[in-house]
Amino acid sequence: MSSEEKKAFLLLKSVIFQYHGLDEDEQQLLDDTVASLDAKDESEWVKSFISEDYYDAFDRARNYLVDVMNNLDRKTRISFLESVCEDNNKKGYISEMEAIAMITFARDWDIENEFIEIIKR
Repeated sequence: MSSEEKKAFLLLKSVIFQYHGLDEDEQQLLDDTVASLDAKDESEWVKSFISEDYYDAFDRARNYLVDVMNNLDRKTRISFLESVCEDNNKKGYISEMEAIAMITFARDWDIENEFIEIIKR
């Protein structure tokens, strides 16, 4: 995974988890992802991106990610969202706001139908 893809993936996961406030389980899932991807620098970039304007981070992330994701193949876009969905399941729940946020990203990236099928499983 390239550095740009790591940034995009971590930004996606971070804005979804922080949509309602980051709890301890979500932070651990993010830390595990950073470690597994060897993405400390990319993680710092994501933290800086979000802290620039926490309340507007989701909309800014949408704008940033639409360009990055639409340059990636369909399978990669789907796998990124599926991974975030799986991590939400690991923590034991997916809030309505998180589900809507993921569907919004899927719509932005033209993979909504595929992602809805994943959710149904």
